[in-house]
Amino acid sequence: MASSSTCRAWHCLLALFLLSSSAYGQLSPSFYAKTCPTLELIVRSTVTKAILVERRMGASLLRLHFHDCFVQGCDGSILLDDKGSFVGEKTALPNMNSVRGFDVIDEIKKNVELVCPGVVSCADIIAVAARDGVVLLGGPSWPVPLGQRDSTTASLNAANSDIPTPDYSLDQLIAAFNKHQLSPRDMTALSGAHTIGYSQCINFRDHIYNGTNIDPVFATLRKRTCPAQAPNGDTNLAPLDVQTPLAFDNAYYSNLVAKRGLLNSDQELFNGGSQDALVSRYVINPALFASDFVTAIIKMSKLSPPPGTPTQIRRNCRVINS
Repeated sequence: MASSSTCRAWHCLLALFLLSSSAYGQLSPSFYAKTCPTLELIVRSTVTKAILVERRMGASLLRLHFHDCFVQGCDGSILLDDKGSFVGEKTALPNMNSVRGFDVIDEIKKNVELVCPGVVSCADIIAVAARDGVVLLGGPSWPVPLGQRDSTTASLNAANSDIPTPDYSLDQLIAAFNKHQLSPRDMTALSGAHTIGYSQCINFRDHIYNGTNIDPVFATLRKRTCPAQAPNGDTNLAPLDVQTPLAFDNAYYSNLVAKRGLLNSDQELFNGGSQDALVSRYVINPALFASDFVTAIIKMSKLSPPPGTPTQIRRNCRVINS
């Protein structure tokens, strides 16, 4: 029989594992306080450098976080490259030739691994980078819930079905967010992420040529760089927020009230439906928008892979550990 001291030591080790394991849902902003205390400094410095090179990258990192969390939880699955028989999410219609920032995440991971090897998940790196991108573009900060792990799987089908598309109606948007336990208010606040960044002509062509809820002057402006006949100009970019495309503010909602939402799914938030009143409140109360956005993105950041999903801490965010 094992000695009582041996049993006590084993119990201590077990208790330590239970307290530190993200498998038990212990997400916390201080998750890496002891194991990688310089994590946030490393992420902030790398994201700052990337935004100085290209200010648009702040929006791209935020979108990367959203597209990761909406497919089997915030698990870094969007980062996995296709390799051999493995098919990831990068070629899904909402992601292909559209989602960006992978090189920035690679750079952060490389820098973190030098200091804290095998400790920090790629999923958590995406979440912190998204927050820092928002802050560096003038938006609010928030305590990122950390302790997510990296999935060893990805789902092309879920990426195609679960990520909202630019042609969604309000009812479709509400249903898509509800699937991830996010309320209509969360949806409207998170849509405010479109106050930064750009979209391709292929995503808004139908809205500017055939939409009935769009300011005609605004439509004419966008038609200058988005020809009616596809595939001409498919990849031409236009700002999601015509006023301040590289500043995180509440101008997105003012655009909606003026019927200057770039995407149909944007304008659906202010089109005689259930979210009109909230959009109007965000226009006159930027602090309310910032507060609601923070609440919603923290909720989104807590979405985890289904129970029993194999996870790990990837050494390279693009491939599963061998």
